[in-house]
Amino acid sequence: MDALFQLQDPAGYWWAELQSNVTITAEVVLLHHVWGTFDRVPRAAAEKYFRENQRQHGGWELAFDDGGELSVSVEAYMALRLLGVPVDDPALQRGRAFILARGGISASRIFTKMHLALLGAYEWSGLPSLPPWLMVLPERGPFSIYDLSSWARGSTVPLILLFAKKPVYGPRLNLDELYAEGRANAQFTLPAARGALESFFNALDAAFKWSERTGLVPFRERGLALAEKWTVERQEETGDWGGIIPAMLNAMLGLRAQGYTVDDPVVVRGFAALDGFTITAKGAYRVQPCISPVWDTGLAVRALVDAGVRRDDPRLVRAASWLMDKQIVARYGDWAVKNRTGKPGGWAFEFENAWYPDVDDTAVVAMALAAVDHPQPERIGASLERAAQWVATMQCRSGGWGAFDVDNDKDWLNRIPYGDLQAMVDPNTADVTARVLEMVARGGLEGFDRARFSRGLDYLLAEQEADGAWFGRWGVNYVYGTSGALAALAPITVQGAGSSARMRQVDAAVVRGAVWLKSVQNADGGWGETTASYADPAVRGVGPSTASQTAWALIGLLACTQRHPPIADEFAPAIERGVAYLLAMQTATGTWDEPQFTGTGFPGHFYLNYHQYRLNFPLCALGRYAAMRRASG
Repeated sequence: MDALFQLQDPAGYWWAELQSNVTITAEVVLLHHVWGTFDRVPRAAAEKYFRENQRQHGGWELAFDDGGELSVSVEAYMALRLLGVPVDDPALQRGRAFILARGGISASRIFTKMHLALLGAYEWSGLPSLPPWLMVLPERGPFSIYDLSSWARGSTVPLILLFAKKPVYGPRLNLDELYAEGRANAQFTLPAARGALESFFNALDAAFKWSERTGLVPFRERGLALAEKWTVERQEETGDWGGIIPAMLNAMLGLRAQGYTVDDPVVVRGFAALDGFTITAKGAYRVQPCISPVWDTGLAVRALVDAGVRRDDPRLVRAASWLMDKQIVARYGDWAVKNRTGKPGGWAFEFENAWYPDVDDTAVVAMALAAVDHPQPERIGASLERAAQWVATMQCRSGGWGAFDVDNDKDWLNRIPYGDLQAMVDPNTADVTARVLEMVARGGLEGFDRARFSRGLDYLLAEQEADGAWFGRWGVNYVYGTSGALAALAPITVQGAGSSARMRQVDAAVVRGAVWLKSVQNADGGWGETTASYADPAVRGVGPSTASQTAWALIGLLACTQRHPPIADEFAPAIERGVAYLLAMQTATGTWDEPQFTGTGFPGHFYLNYHQYRLNFPLCALGRYAAMRRASG
């Protein structure tokens, strides 16, 4: 508790570092090259960062200790070359060997190739087309940009401006040494299709490229004008686009291609926002992919209340006031295109991101506010009512909730040539749905539509897998998903016809989930799971113990014993061993060390280390455990 309170800003919020792989920083280095602002990059500090993150095998990692990843390594190598490191430097020699052994540039992902094309190190012909007429398609037609996930939409629209021009910014960077087959032998074409659908999309892309070569692109100028307008409109006053670096970088690249100058107010604000994502500590320069003050604050408040801090503690009241000030109550963001009944009332992840509130943040903040005794209870009540109304209207057809949009589930979009990160859509997921159900069950939101709640419960129960676990979309992985589901299901009561049968169904699901958690506990008493479980479900729940994942498992087991006191003895030894692990691993400063990435951006492609997870969740778990012990005497 002391450690967490020491991190609180005087304004009331918490904000910890959000760490990702090195590509984010590499792409910011590239952006400064593109804009001719390289003098703003602290070269020695940036070089130090990339060197420190290179591993013994020569590559750079997607997530901690994953053995290295090709595209990440190519972009790190690119950045070091832009920073002036010579080809014969030992670090680059080791990096080159790692990259070539995995197929070289030709085997890297689409976005890596795009960044290299800006430097002349790859050919634009090997990239998919982004026809400007996409912007002309009606919002509610068979397909439009609003069928893309919020993050894909925010990153793609400005790239329409870039791909229309296909610029190369000098001085060119020669990376021929990274072509395993030799650049002269490289085939600058799209990756080979792996099925009929991908073959169809590749053929469409060939047709798009033909229309570009012949100058027969319909609605080209109109589409470009709409893309530029859309991009500029969605910039926050603080300079952010979507609150995420990929959207911000692509917006800046698109505007550069459109001829914007470095002193244009839009560009000035954009660079200022990028600077706000930058950290220079211990002599190393790095850039966060996003910033998470609303998320961090909501989780911190919940953890501190669970740990026994008085609900009217002035520090919690200050945090609650700050959170209420951040509620988005005026702007109808992109979510309103498909949600025509909802009114604004959600929260975003970042300081400012009014276009893109999300359901997960909103549920966490609502639970945090409901846990605080604020001197203005009517203000809390109004805030919670707005949040519940907005979340309710964000429910998808299948009964669950996604993160940013309603029914954003056209999975075929992940098969287009441009979608190789498999993150083009934002369907409903078990973990976000569980958070909504927990918000309703714990937050006293009596006005929440019971029919919607029942449909959400049906969805969550149906998502439980055969072994009792739930998949975790936004945290690694089954330990996260199962913990969230159990925390949601434990306090649920059902009324009306068939309630007894439904309650037995919930009871059985909770026990099965707890049994699975118990089955994957490590010998040291903790729990862990690596990002490998996204590719291989056989290793679900397998990995070195971490503080956050141990806490998640404890939260799930404690929820089960809360719902089923008669079987508490069955799980007591596992709970005691988990608590002992956390107590033994706590540092003298009150927190825990956790280099592992336990947060998920895009499963299989992008992972995160939330530096406050190692403190928030263990405090929450230990607080709930202590409360259980006190209640049992």
